[in-house]
Amino acid sequence: MGAKGQRSYGRWQDRWWVLGLMLLVVWVGIRLALNGWSSWPGILIGGIFYAAFMTWFLMRRRRKDARAVGTEPDRVPEMERRIARNGEAPDDPAEQEAMVRLIRRREEKLRRSRRWAFPLLGLIFIGTPFLWFASGNVPAGLWMLGFGVVFMGWMIWFNRRFVRRMAAMRQRIEGVGGYA
Repeated sequence: MGAKGQRSYGRWQDRWWVLGLMLLVVWVGIRLALNGWSSWPGILIGGIFYAAFMTWFLMRRRRKDARAVGTEPDRVPEMERRIARNGEAPDDPAEQEAMVRLIRRREEKLRRSRRWAFPLLGLIFIGTPFLWFASGNVPAGLWMLGFGVVFMGWMIWFNRRFVRRMAAMRQRIEGVGGYA
């Protein structure tokens, strides 16, 4: 069932400890860049708690997805990568069914969260700079506004691209639209 050149247990980047370590490094790096080196003990302790919580949350989501689509939790990241990269449809009929179920699950989650997630992100990333402006810190407000516009643009582009790729993969597997 594994992809070409992969072991049956998946890529090492998909392991829980690698995910936690990456979260810790990113969190600590961002916080040190924003707050400076003087507060590194608190940043490190907070980063450990944050990485542990997010690792638990993401692994829980992976297990729930695997249970819902009828596959192993270690297979979910590979299936998501195949979809995101617009890769080949799996040859195994059982894996094809699991991938279609995963695609439908992702489409439903995106459809449900589209009404609140993008407006909330917009409020956070576009509305927060006005708090900086109101407090008199115009440079921080401008940086946050620029970041918010770029981030929201990237999120919208990424979301549309992923939806198109999910639909294309589903069509290739189901044979709808002349892809089979």
